[in-house]
Amino acid sequence: MTLTELKYIVAVAREKHFGRAADACFVSQPTLSVAIKKLEEELDVKLFERSANEVTVTTLGEEIVRQAQSVLEQAANIKEIAKRGKDPLGGPLKLGVIYTIGPYLLPSLVRQSIAKTPQMPLMLQENFTVKLLEMLRTGEIDCAIMAEPFPDTGLATAALYDEPFMAAVPSNHPMASLKRVSAEQLKSETMLLLGNGHCFRDHVLEVCPEFARFSSSTEGIRKSFEGSSLETIKHMVAAGMGVTLVPRLSVPKEALDTQAKRKKSEETYVRYVPIADTDGGEPPMRRVVLAWRRSFTRYEAIAALRNAIYACELPGVKRLS
Repeated sequence: MTLTELKYIVAVAREKHFGRAADACFVSQPTLSVAIKKLEEELDVKLFERSANEVTVTTLGEEIVRQAQSVLEQAANIKEIAKRGKDPLGGPLKLGVIYTIGPYLLPSLVRQSIAKTPQMPLMLQENFTVKLLEMLRTGEIDCAIMAEPFPDTGLATAALYDEPFMAAVPSNHPMASLKRVSAEQLKSETMLLLGNGHCFRDHVLEVCPEFARFSSSTEGIRKSFEGSSLETIKHMVAAGMGVTLVPRLSVPKEALDTQAKRKKSEETYVRYVPIADTDGGEPPMRRVVLAWRRSFTRYEAIAALRNAIYACELPGVKRLS
């Protein structure tokens, strides 16, 4: 039994496909298949049920895969302990980020990270929350920047900032001239939402009950469109197809600077309007956190990453310590 064979069975269990697992491990499919067959023969158990369309893990195989994940993580920890003895910040840090944070935080974060800890390059992975949680569990990434809430998986977390939502409306829309809009005003509009799988869609529906109540009704929100990214939806807003909510960091600086001469771009046709406080409390917002496995041993790397995030400009958000 080798660590390589354990890595292969974890990959197949994750991908549920031998070809994709082989690609993820950077080996040929025959090489991976032969290694797994060898391990099955050694253990005298069947780890996977193979069909034409999908590979499933057997009941006993699931238990063995979980143990394999633990063994791989412990083996990685041995290397990390050795690195920490030389330089706690030495070596890359594998960071995952959800799609609705990555484009707006990463450019500044990467610059800060290079300036502060050049010996710790960031290896970046953008994905959905559910996928990042799985990658954290299997050790494919070391930590992740996500928005709460997400399932409690026993991860360690540190709150980074609270980020308010803003309404994005066409520049010729009646609400474009308002100082603030309410959820009550928004519910009668055509609402543009991210597709299923994006946690920001769930956050919007959670903090704005009117959206959840009317999203499948012919009243209230009359019709909804789904986009694959916030930037796609902004273009749809610019074209007058409806309105949407966006996180504050996704709002271009020039779009809020009324004194500056706006560039000729699609942002000229979108206005961003703050949302009125709900019931006299805080306006709708999401909490962004940094999460990592409790068994992850590079504490200094996590602290350095947090410092780099706090060094970013982060306009309009409430920083949390």
